Amino acid sequence: MRLTLHTDYALRTLIYLGIHTDRLTSIREVAQAYGISENHLVKIIHKLGQAGFVETIRGRNGGLKLGRPAASIVLGDVVRHTEEDMALVTCMHPTETGSKATSCILADVCRLRGVLGEALGSFIAVMDHYTLADVITDQERQRLRRPLPA
Repeated sequence: MRLTLHTDYALRTLIYLGIHTDRLTSIREVAQAYGISENHLVKIIHKLGQAGFVETIRGRNGGLKLGRPAASIVLGDVVRHTEEDMALVTCMHPTETGSKATSCILADVCRLRGVLGEALGSFIAVMDHYTLADVITDQERQRLRRPLPA
């Protein structure tokens, strides 16, 4: 299982906002803290905002903050919202009609797909067990509270 950069950056953004709950932050600040593209982060913030994970405040004194307390943001919900496709192999991709793709000659008898589906379910179950508050450590707080280089 490999998460996309979109999900990776979404989780990092939420961690950053979870550490800086005392003030609004900017997209630029988050991007600089992690060394990631502001343009890419704009899309991620938009998606996180649609789901209520992030609140965006427009205007001169605007910025970003968590949309709800870190203890109520379940990591599995973030992953499900940010990952476009959770199919681990081609035959797990749903087709337009809703049936499974049948590009493999073993599709109708394949046991591997079921095992991979079970593994994916276990991965998501673990992610559902943790909240954003659970993964913010004191070391992260210290590191992300340091002033950014000019």
